[in-house]
Amino acid sequence: MDFEAIKKAAAGYQADMNKFLRDLIAIPGESADEKGHVMRIKEEMEKVGFDEVVIDGMGNVMGYMGSGKTLIAFDGHIDTVGIGNKNNWKFDPYEGFEDDTQIGGRGGSDQLGGTVSAVYGAKIMKDLGLLNDKFKILVVGSVQEEDCDGLCWQYIINEDKVRPDFVVSSEPTDGGIYRGQRGRMEIRIDVKGVSCHGSAPERGDNAIYKMADILQDVRALNENPADDPHVKGLAKMLLKEFNPEWEEANFLGRGTVTTSEIFFTSPSRCAVADSCAVSLDRRMTAGETWQSCLKEIEDLPAVKKYAADVKVSMYEYARPSWTGLTYPIECYFPTWVLPKDHKVTKAMEKAYTSLFGDARIGAPETLAMRTARPLTDKWTFSTNGVSIMGRNGIPVIGFGPGAEAQAHAPNEVTYKQDLATCAAVYAALPGCYCE
Repeated sequence: MDFEAIKKAAAGYQADMNKFLRDLIAIPGESADEKGHVMRIKEEMEKVGFDEVVIDGMGNVMGYMGSGKTLIAFDGHIDTVGIGNKNNWKFDPYEGFEDDTQIGGRGGSDQLGGTVSAVYGAKIMKDLGLLNDKFKILVVGSVQEEDCDGLCWQYIINEDKVRPDFVVSSEPTDGGIYRGQRGRMEIRIDVKGVSCHGSAPERGDNAIYKMADILQDVRALNENPADDPHVKGLAKMLLKEFNPEWEEANFLGRGTVTTSEIFFTSPSRCAVADSCAVSLDRRMTAGETWQSCLKEIEDLPAVKKYAADVKVSMYEYARPSWTGLTYPIECYFPTWVLPKDHKVTKAMEKAYTSLFGDARIGAPETLAMRTARPLTDKWTFSTNGVSIMGRNGIPVIGFGPGAEAQAHAPNEVTYKQDLATCAAVYAALPGCYCE
């Protein structure tokens, strides 16, 4: 493989990629409202010569190139979060801006740039004759990830009947290669009480007071050490005696739990509350499952104390996509880790190092942070890998333009150089995997 030719081709498409990304940023496309992004991506795929472009029932846009046996997919979610308080932006989040090194606008890093690089990575393969009878390329612009990560791929795998040999997630990786992430789940605790007049609270049973006891235990679960006699903290999962997967848990980082929302009912401000509920954001490391996480809450001392009046459950997501399709799923997003010696990990590392060497590269303003980190690492946040690998066992490797810290932030930017870097690596990867 001529790696210099690949780099030259990627650099040659820099202006096209910049324009494509700016066009996408200019189209608002929050979760369940991605139609504008879908149609613009379809247009670009057809322009650069994809063999087939399909929009499935959920609204994911899927472009195929080549005819080989091994299917290699590149995934980029094409929905964005909202802009939040516009006063926090120094520029218009949809008009964006462009200078010598950056492109600004909502979705630039998270993560429209990944789809831009994947489309042009496929074009480079076609231009340079890198496609052969060994592999076929699929570029997916997936929907509703910000609302419910992985839902789109549950549909692709189960309903479209598409199952790649492996998937590259083009979420932002700060110039590195990412092989895993902590999982997460959304838990709800409901507590019942009995209302009465506030002038005589002893006649009732205050659900908020019960929940206050429970929340102290939830906080202890997150903060306590592993050997605490009252509530053993989540740090225990980093230890061999509590977790057979402790080594990968230490790679990914410990799990966490925090209270994210609180609700109550009461007849009035002059009454005892007769119900209280909270939402918990639970981040899971290797070795933790939805069953173990629910049981952990059920086993908290205060939950046991009020057991007859407490319900612990998991949320469900059931919001229609932009096509009108509703595809319900539990709000459980499993942890996944690709082994460091896996064939896909090694192929991605070979593709990158053959092109750019052993260290992360990037725009000057990113280099200090990037070069201080190992080339192969992991995400802090969650991705569609929770479905692709976490639920379905299909290997996932991460490499994408932009920066994690830009995700969901005002004044979001991505870096032009990253678009070309990723397009080059994507073009080289299938050949390294199938050699």
